[in-house]
Amino acid sequence: MHYSRESWVAYPPEKIQALLDSLSVTAALVSSAPDEGTFRLKGILGDRVIPMLGPYRNGSDVFSWARDGTIVPYVESAYRAGQHRGFGEFHLNVGQITLPVVRSVIAFAQSKNLFLQAHADARAVAELLNYVGADQIVLWAHAGVTATPEQIDALMAKWPKLSVELSLRDDVAPQGQLDPKWRDLLLKYSDRFMVGTDTWTVGGSYTGNERWDAYADIVNRIRGWLMQLPDEARAAIAYKNADRFLAQLPR
Repeated sequence: MHYSRESWVAYPPEKIQALLDSLSVTAALVSSAPDEGTFRLKGILGDRVIPMLGPYRNGSDVFSWARDGTIVPYVESAYRAGQHRGFGEFHLNVGQITLPVVRSVIAFAQSKNLFLQAHADARAVAELLNYVGADQIVLWAHAGVTATPEQIDALMAKWPKLSVELSLRDDVAPQGQLDPKWRDLLLKYSDRFMVGTDTWTVGGSYTGNERWDAYADIVNRIRGWLMQLPDEARAAIAYKNADRFLAQLPR
């Protein structure tokens, strides 16, 4: 989840709280542009917000951060010891893992024992995993956006500390029906998938608060395909994996 500047007026924290309460959403990883948004939301929602340290001050940074040297001091100054649990979501393209800014912020995140949440396709996340190594905990945002079940399977088999988050993946259940390949994959790694909603406001195809406007529908669609899984897998992917994932993280 994101609570970036573009949402602060249309969706003040109290409105977000009421929305989450109405849907029984109990907790979320939250990163924002700027980071202040996360703590505005946390001021109302308390421990329901799990803060993530993001590299973005504004929407434009999504496209330029990897080559912008001013991102490094921003990340270092925004970090709140004992509160931020991970670094991300950060967008990473193929070949960018070699860039000095990218390596600097990853090194900073690792020095603070933060897990990494990467928005990257299958090739880019493979480059990241090869760089950080098998001991680094990585949460793969949006299951790679365009990655196929076969690509996801191969990476999860190779990297045991790779977990996968499923926001934006409408192909999991086209027209509400769970895709057979996705069903097999979710059951194979039922202990490593998590659901998410992604309320990003700038970048991609969204320029406003469309994701917040549609939040209830997004949550209900996810719950619709979760109901097509066996009870144990459904509970794991819905919330138990996230609880266990957070419990394992160093503070």
